[in-house]
Amino acid sequence: MSEQGSNIARLSLLKAGFPCSVPGVQVNRKCGSSQTAIHLISQAISSGDMDLGIACGVEMMSIVPLGSDASYKPSLELKSDANILFDVGYPLIHQGLSADIIAKKYNISKQEMEEFAIESHKKAYLSTTNGHFNKQVLPIKIDGILINTDQGIRKEIDEDKIKRLKPAFSKDGLITAALASQISDGSAAVLLASDTKCQQLNLNKRARIVCRVTVGTDPITMLDGIIPATKKIIEKSGISLDEISVFEVNEAFASVVLCWQKTFNVPLIKINPNGGAIAHGHPLGASGCILMTKLVHELERVNGRFGLQTMCIGQGQAVATLIENCSYKM
Repeated sequence: MSEQGSNIARLSLLKAGFPCSVPGVQVNRKCGSSQTAIHLISQAISSGDMDLGIACGVEMMSIVPLGSDASYKPSLELKSDANILFDVGYPLIHQGLSADIIAKKYNISKQEMEEFAIESHKKAYLSTTNGHFNKQVLPIKIDGILINTDQGIRKEIDEDKIKRLKPAFSKDGLITAALASQISDGSAAVLLASDTKCQQLNLNKRARIVCRVTVGTDPITMLDGIIPATKKIIEKSGISLDEISVFEVNEAFASVVLCWQKTFNVPLIKINPNGGAIAHGHPLGASGCILMTKLVHELERVNGRFGLQTMCIGQGQAVATLIENCSYKM
């Protein structure tokens, strides 16, 4: 759509000076787009159709507003005739309303979510000051100003203000602006290659994709699709949750991560250890590659073997990717 349309993948690689023989394709799975790109390239490499590929994503929410590519406006009311002009058999509701629904479904309190959001900000700032993102962020200059950190990360958090905010999506809801991911601009890329191509080009193998899954789920509760996605990837891979050192669960809303955490009883210390989208921002199409970048670096930093990334998606889908740290030492 607009500046983000016209097969931006192909246009970007031409702008970057790649040979004309290099193809590019644009995919749209909303928040799961660039994680899906990782899956598609991984699948192509596994099948022998490719040996090298760049999965990438971009979102300029300041220029192309959220929902610009939709022919309907998500409803803030849960009723059967919502978006009757675009009938798909389900009410097409706003994700914020879904976040409220799952908070109540999983018995998550507003206080729990506020504490989680505050902790996300604290972790993001601490990780920034400790230099955890120095090798992850590509510095750029805009109008002569060097930008080398995520601009959404806050040094000081007004905890009282967070607790005073009113519901953002429904009068009796729990989700406030502070409990949702930031609106952000951003881009990210991940290089994938076969073992043979790594040897040919002398590339340092940093992580191996062990398993990947995509699921569909209820389009009303939609955001808890990360739960069946996680169950499926654990079943397919044979790797238990206890064997996984780091989890990146996208912080679309605080209730999303907490419903997942309550379901699997994973210690919070292992989830989004450097903060998540509530603190960093959530440039939708880029977030999949951003989380993968964070996951690879964190596994290397803590010498963890396995890492899991999962992301909820509007309209009721979810993706999950299990990776193994190639530099892991027992």
